[in-house]
Amino acid sequence: MQIKFVPIFSGSSGNCALFATEGAKLLIDAGRPGSAIIDQLHRLKLDPFSLDGILVTHEHTDHAKGVGVLSRRFDLPVFATAATFAAMEQSIGSLASKNIRVIHPGHEFSVGNVCVSPHSIPHDAADPVGFVFRCCGRTVAQFTDLGHMPKEVLDIAAEADLVVLESNHDVTMLKNGPYPFALKQRILSKRGHLSNDTAAEAAVSLASRGVTAIVLGHLSAQNNTETIAFETVRQALTREGVRVGEDVRLEVASREGPTVAYDLSVL
Repeated sequence: MQIKFVPIFSGSSGNCALFATEGAKLLIDAGRPGSAIIDQLHRLKLDPFSLDGILVTHEHTDHAKGVGVLSRRFDLPVFATAATFAAMEQSIGSLASKNIRVIHPGHEFSVGNVCVSPHSIPHDAADPVGFVFRCCGRTVAQFTDLGHMPKEVLDIAAEADLVVLESNHDVTMLKNGPYPFALKQRILSKRGHLSNDTAAEAAVSLASRGVTAIVLGHLSAQNNTETIAFETVRQALTREGVRVGEDVRLEVASREGPTVAYDLSVL
């Protein structure tokens, strides 16, 4: 059975990914206008009416902007925690009651043949979660928007074949950049976002424990570049004897549409 994972948008300007099997097709977040997400789905030759739901990590606009539009247009269930639903209620508009699916961190649920596990993460949102997807012996973990990497989250991610890992900012670029001081402090806080250096530490741990594919995501448009993020993590892996391209596949998810797709059946 083919199992696909496609980062569609990933960055401070909006986030959306696709996890698809023959039995279920799920969006993870919808942080761009509905029309932009629909366009990318068509480019992937996927009919939006074939989707089985939208999973929402948290209520921030770059993760939830298109949720309401897509749910109403395609009659899609939305899966989120109760606190996340409450926090995004005004911004996404009304949803059909049948499409409001409340989830709970630490409690697995199934959509078609996919087992989904939401896990609490440290971020400045109402009740943010990362997701782990399991199907046919393959596992994908997506953990972005974390102020730090708790051991329990790292342990969960280490069980996956593929991990989407936040690599939001270069600390020097952030500190020297144009953001207001308060915003810099928020990003650098324990409930903010992971730096390239912290992502590199996590990547080394994940690769040493058997993860074979790592996707760096949620890069800041102002405080990072794809090259800096990739090189920071690549160099850390190389120093520890991990061969990028052989022991582990390392890539950066694009902010502006899918550039890579993963067939989990061959990972």
